[in-house]
Amino acid sequence: MPARKKSRRVRLIVIAFVLLLVAGIGFGSYWGVSTVRASFPQTTGSLKLKGLSAPVDVERDDKGIPQIYANTPDDLFRAQGYVQAQDRFYEMDVRRHLTAGRLSEMFGKGQVETDAFLRTLNLRGVAQQEWDTQLDKTTKEYLQAYTDGVNAYLKDHSGAALSLEYEALSFSHGYKPQPWTPVDSVAWLKAMAWDLRGNMQDEIDRSLMTSRLSQQQIKQLYPAYPYDRNRPIVDTGSIDPTTGDYQPAGSSTPQGLNSTVDAQLAGISQIIDQMPALLGPTGSGIGSNAWVVSGQYTTTGEPLLANDPHLAPQVPSLWYQMGLHCREVGKTCPFDVAGYTFSGMPGVIIGHNQDIAWGMTNLGADVTDLYLEKVTATTYLFNGQQVPFITRRETIKVAGGKDRMITVRETKDDGPIISDRSDEISDVGRTAPVADPPGGVNGGYAVALKWTALDPSKTMDAIFELDSATDFKTFRAAAADFAVPSQNLVYADTKGHIGYQAPGKIPIRPKGDDGTYPVPGWNGDYQWKGYIPANSMPYEEDPQRGYIVTANQAVIDQSKYPYLLTADWGYGTRSQRINDLIQSKIKDGGKISMDDMQSMQNDDTSEIAQLLTPILTKIDIKNDKGGYVRQAQQLLDGWDFKQDSDSAAAAYFNAVWRNVLKLAFGNKLPKELRPEGQCLRVLPAGATGPVDNLDGTNPTVQECGERDPAEAQPDGGDRWFEVVRDILDQPDSPWWTMSTTAFFTDDPVKAHHSDRDQLLATAMKDARYELTAKLGKDIDTWSWGRLHKLDLKNQTIGTDGPSAIKWLFNRGSWQLSGGEAAVDATGWNAAGGYDVDWVPSMRMIVNLQDFDKSRWINLTGASGHAYNAHYTDQTDLWAHGELLPWSFSEEQVGKAAKAKMVLTP
Repeated sequence: MPARKKSRRVRLIVIAFVLLLVAGIGFGSYWGVSTVRASFPQTTGSLKLKGLSAPVDVERDDKGIPQIYANTPDDLFRAQGYVQAQDRFYEMDVRRHLTAGRLSEMFGKGQVETDAFLRTLNLRGVAQQEWDTQLDKTTKEYLQAYTDGVNAYLKDHSGAALSLEYEALSFSHGYKPQPWTPVDSVAWLKAMAWDLRGNMQDEIDRSLMTSRLSQQQIKQLYPAYPYDRNRPIVDTGSIDPTTGDYQPAGSSTPQGLNSTVDAQLAGISQIIDQMPALLGPTGSGIGSNAWVVSGQYTTTGEPLLANDPHLAPQVPSLWYQMGLHCREVGKTCPFDVAGYTFSGMPGVIIGHNQDIAWGMTNLGADVTDLYLEKVTATTYLFNGQQVPFITRRETIKVAGGKDRMITVRETKDDGPIISDRSDEISDVGRTAPVADPPGGVNGGYAVALKWTALDPSKTMDAIFELDSATDFKTFRAAAADFAVPSQNLVYADTKGHIGYQAPGKIPIRPKGDDGTYPVPGWNGDYQWKGYIPANSMPYEEDPQRGYIVTANQAVIDQSKYPYLLTADWGYGTRSQRINDLIQSKIKDGGKISMDDMQSMQNDDTSEIAQLLTPILTKIDIKNDKGGYVRQAQQLLDGWDFKQDSDSAAAAYFNAVWRNVLKLAFGNKLPKELRPEGQCLRVLPAGATGPVDNLDGTNPTVQECGERDPAEAQPDGGDRWFEVVRDILDQPDSPWWTMSTTAFFTDDPVKAHHSDRDQLLATAMKDARYELTAKLGKDIDTWSWGRLHKLDLKNQTIGTDGPSAIKWLFNRGSWQLSGGEAAVDATGWNAAGGYDVDWVPSMRMIVNLQDFDKSRWINLTGASGHAYNAHYTDQTDLWAHGELLPWSFSEEQVGKAAKAKMVLTP
């Protein structure tokens, strides 16, 4: 076992031992229960909170969801900080250590590499710059009030009284949390931006593919967006050539890439895999749904707005439900807002106030570029000149170990050198042959990351501006400050209007650069030319169609818009399904109800099943002794393509789909993209002639996949739907060739090249045997949910180490309906298995006719304390597609309240 992993495991065993003692295993139950309950928050009676100007009321419903009432914004956000710390401080503490690159201080040297990468990005430093130079004075006052509330709670709580995890961390290495700061809150927006950064992984993957695939083959694996079939968000509108305002109603190739660059990018990809993906793994099926329907098509006569962001499953949930209410709403106290917050940040991220509602989905804008740099130890080449690196020294403190020192090298225009963060990559960079070595020194290529989130912005201002917006004009003004991460914002208001705004700081690239491959950093022609002006970003207000759908599809047809937003949209499967569901309801004068909106959120229809099943049912399975495979094939006869958890047909189809992808594409990808542990005998990279092991010509070699299974390819997202669609009527396409040696060589023997139906038959056989091993021989016992399971894991000490830790903090399993690129997007990676990798992290439907008739649900619960009643008390309801009543008016909140507490000066 490597020393780093062994040390980390020993530390986790110590923590597990302590936690078992704390839980009372083997000791008196009274001591164990009292310790576990020590961190449960006080929710009734009164508490003193220093700094308040007047009493603040905190009312919690039967799910522990708090609604806060105060006289001033300062009191409101001070109380928000205190209450969130009551329920979620451990989660907040881990988040701030993550964004600051300080996880090693809590968890030891196993996190040093992650910390080094995050220190290189300098997210915390950028957040500090935002605090120092960008944020509005009022925003800073709100952040300081929130900080004071958090610290007031910390002052009176420590160890087990703060959270059960601290009892273990204190015992293992004496860890004690430091006071909260406003910059800790600002930095969390940068973590959001990292996980929603756009096409960086696609850029790496394309480059890695060049070691095995031709440019034409790579292009086939990244098809063009199907504008003719899947409607973009905005289907009319253009830029006014005079004002530059948006009015509603070319490809690149690798630049001198070689095997050295491939090795560097592979190493970077491995580092990225190790990063805690708090919002979810990357992949073409990941995203969110948000749509709004005008009152002309609803049963209420006013708009209905739905939203469900798709993120990584974890416990506690990323979201924290809350209401923030000024007792008298006005200029001096403008907040009457409820919705989903982030623990550790003041304000509401998604929800509604007294006048408007809004939802978000990831726009997917391409806001990152990888630059190849010709370097020496201290300089990089730019436009023929040697330019000194900007350097800084970072000290990583390690719990139970020695401090680690790193040097970060940054370019002036292309960002930090991220390839420095791996010994292997560093070695490759030093020894790589470069055709035109800078300054006569063969320093090799390095890789720099240019990313809009590494520039300070005013996104934190935008949160409070959204929370207090009263109409579409003020909503759009708030969106103009929402720099990163770039989100699709959908809108509705109590006056009956609906709208959409695409915000974000999105670069303008030079002609010929579409952001799909790394570019030469030494050539100034590849520098960004500025950013798309906010007034030129697409938007809609009250479109004639009467509804707006955003689900990570293309924002607008790029042929109708002068700026490149991205070359790597999601492919619109979910968005078009929602469009179709809305159209089917309203086409004959029908109206859409709250129940209809909820039913749409739970739609689990598989588009790829609709495409493939008619062909699969006609495949002649040869040499099928006893009709063994045919039994499974018959499950698809008459199937409605629904992926319900109890569906045997869904289980079998998805297994077939997984095996189709592996045979047709996965086995042909380079090892850097395939799942870790999947080993194949393949030709060496670059071999072109026929295989002849007798004379030693091009002998095959064993090659094992290297990528985390949750991040591997082909992931089965809707990009792969389009890839298969494009070759489905080409039965002799080379992609249907199962033999990798035949695929990669000029093998003249036709028998070595399988066709479409042969590959599909093999996939059906393999799926039958795979499910027999996993679910049993009797197909009557099969169900999709038995394969497609959700386990909720504590995102720190619940993801690794002894099973005792997982038993204490993790919950599950739940057998789920839904699937990849379905509206009910319980995503799974086809290269890695069937387990659920991302989920609708929350669901909400806002009723603009009566906010008290709105509905919502969270993935887990309000509490971050493992044995609190509200730890996962919403999960069963969430798993069955149910929603909770969402009270908003003071009267209804009071009726729903089960616990009332007063915070006093």
